Amino acid sequence: MSAPDLKFRKSSFSGGTNDNCVEVCDELPTVFVEDSKDRAAGRLSASRPAWAAFVGFAKTRDV
Repeated sequence: MSAPDLKFRKSSFSGGTNDNCVEVCDELPTVFVEDSKDRAAGRLSASRPAWAAFVGFAKTRDV
């Protein structure tokens, strides 16, 4: 799937003023994460189980 076809959503933990903005595309078997301020930096990709494990771990941490 090409980049324009991916539908990203803003993370609920992203800043409200477009700073610290992380976007996630989790509509496919592979989850993609990108920094909306620096799309040229590329994307992080993970399997759904790996992403679920990461999110589960992150929820247990103070942020």
